[in-house]
Amino acid sequence: MRCGSKIVSVSDGKDKVRALCGEPTSVSFQGVVRRAARYEYGYGYSRYEYYGPGVIDMPVEIWTYNFGSSKLLRKLRFVGDELDEIRTDGFGY
Repeated sequence: MRCGSKIVSVSDGKDKVRALCGEPTSVSFQGVVRRAARYEYGYGYSRYEYYGPGVIDMPVEIWTYNFGSSKLLRKLRFVGDELDEIRTDGFGY
């Protein structure tokens, strides 16, 4: 998603999105998603991932950005702190 001359991508954190695009027009809480615990360690090409037996409840938020009546609304879905999905909706207001 483009915010002016800056680009936001899936897997970016909330802080980065807020820094590049500003505060969202609205934020809605959508519940929680259960995910397996994930641990990463190692550097470069020797990175290992371990998916533990436990689960973690991750909050789900939808951030809506309204860039004006001539552009489509953008809805960003965050799971935990990570941007999971970017969707478009009808024209802004």
